[in-house]
Amino acid sequence: MVRAHSFRPFICGLLLGTLVLFTAGCGSSKTTSANPGAIFTVTLPAAPIVVAQDGAATHAQMSINSTNYIPRVTFTGLPAGVQAGYAATGDGPSGTLSFTASSATPPGTYPASATVAFDNQSETVAFTLVVAPVVKVANTVDTTLGVNGKLEEFLATSFQIFQYTGQIFGTGATSTARQQQLTNLGAQHNRLQVIAGGTPMVSNTGTAADWDFTIADTTVQPVLASGDHSPEFQIGTAPAWMCDSQGHLLVAAHANDFAAYAANLVRYYNKGGFNWGSKHFQSPASSPITWWGIFNEPNLNGLTAADYATLYNTTVPAMLAVDPTIKISALELSDFSLGSGGPGDPQRYVPAFLATTGGVAAPVDVLSTHLYGTCNQADTDATLFAQVPGFAQNIRYLASALATRPDLANTQIWVTENNVNADYPDAAGNSTCNPGKVFAADPRGSSAFFAAWRPFVFAQLGKAGNRALYHWQYAADNQYGEVDAASGTYLGYWVDRTLINAFASTPSSPSQDILSLAATDASEIETLATRASNGAVRVMVINRALHAASDNNGSGVPRTILIDSSAFGTFGSASLLTLDATTSATNGPTGAGVAPSPRIPVTLNGYGSAILTLTP
Repeated sequence: MVRAHSFRPFICGLLLGTLVLFTAGCGSSKTTSANPGAIFTVTLPAAPIVVAQDGAATHAQMSINSTNYIPRVTFTGLPAGVQAGYAATGDGPSGTLSFTASSATPPGTYPASATVAFDNQSETVAFTLVVAPVVKVANTVDTTLGVNGKLEEFLATSFQIFQYTGQIFGTGATSTARQQQLTNLGAQHNRLQVIAGGTPMVSNTGTAADWDFTIADTTVQPVLASGDHSPEFQIGTAPAWMCDSQGHLLVAAHANDFAAYAANLVRYYNKGGFNWGSKHFQSPASSPITWWGIFNEPNLNGLTAADYATLYNTTVPAMLAVDPTIKISALELSDFSLGSGGPGDPQRYVPAFLATTGGVAAPVDVLSTHLYGTCNQADTDATLFAQVPGFAQNIRYLASALATRPDLANTQIWVTENNVNADYPDAAGNSTCNPGKVFAADPRGSSAFFAAWRPFVFAQLGKAGNRALYHWQYAADNQYGEVDAASGTYLGYWVDRTLINAFASTPSSPSQDILSLAATDASEIETLATRASNGAVRVMVINRALHAASDNNGSGVPRTILIDSSAFGTFGSASLLTLDATTSATNGPTGAGVAPSPRIPVTLNGYGSAILTLTP
């Protein structure tokens, strides 16, 4: 397909045909290089002309149908920094246009035109110029990233269990289908946060009525039957009888009681149950629970770092005495405003917990934290994107803090809660984070924004050495959920499922090498390149380019990125999978084969991400 532009004057009472320019009056004349009676047309390819930011020349053929010779060719509409030229090919005026750009040239799509002139007659043809960032992937491992050059970050999702949880999975065939849907997600160690009215121990009278696992097991048992059959059970709060009137655990009075409660949970799920009063309590599942978390966000729930260290040092040995094979996650910190000195600043809480005197003494397998982009729906897309590098900084801080303890230096760091917005409604339906305002769900948790934001978070945290990224939460509204109350999928489900499939990190699927790369633009484009054990190279590019600085759940703007894999030689096949506004929330993304070449263009038509897989 070509574009052509022409001039159609009336000559001697006749209208000339389309696509020609007649530059003299009636009659004929000898054609020369400057013949004013020349007839010519100009055509260029209809596809956009993509120009690399790294100075590599792009060529486009321009066909000039004329009896003249060398024309004058000029350009308009080119962005600053783009150089354009024309060179004739063969004996006629048709030739090659060449374009070059640099990293200083802003990426984007530009309407431009070329004007061809012979003496006082000219023809102008419009075309689209796309300035594209270049990502050059090296055939070397970047050992400064990840875990000694490895991407060892798995993904998971979360379930909050309390008195209002209800039947997430349903019963019978519905439960079977919903369990399969969770299994299909491919997540590992899905988190079960048991709080408030979901707490199995409801009183302390010494009778069988003290314990009721009904609410907890309505969700726990289907999760145990799904996926990897190995969830993390977070003992999020203490039974009410151990707490003050504000629901805060009284550590000095009840640390040993909490430890005994936690030990009975381990017995219930892992060791054939326990007897209380006149009744035996035992999980109906055959799968034990290996991973356990001790308390939720103690820094916001009434516990000082010293309180939490006391609770942890009392509880964990009691649990390990029941089952020495279990693994323990510590802290589950509400993490925000690093360095601010505020209640969410990990520098305010973590050092005391890790102190050699008065700090943690019991085993720690995982140090967990929670990261959210905002607690205010009015924050712009730009603000939320700008938070993400700070997330990575928090992970590096936690690693440096752990390194001060040789016995904990190799402890894994998990982000066990992550989403765009942490706000939620109070009992009156008002915003918890923004008093006086009615709560409104932030749709960026499931819109095309999320198709850029979550992969951006995954890439940044994985490069920083984070080992697990948990979605908060699985079944919820369009702010938080991966599925809705009827198990209809949101876009977020497919974003996480795609990341899980592309960058698997499981015992049966080894972690991937993180490859070195150079990008001409990192301000709007994030890139992660990995190589699997079978030699397959995956390059994920994420477009977070803003349409306007004030956008809130905006659409972003198109970007074309050139992926340069020339350092690897040739590949046998290539495929591309894209997540953006066009992705079906019902069926997920559909991959497509692309022709392998040293440079492959990837176009994202707004916020989103794309994964290019190159197979030897």
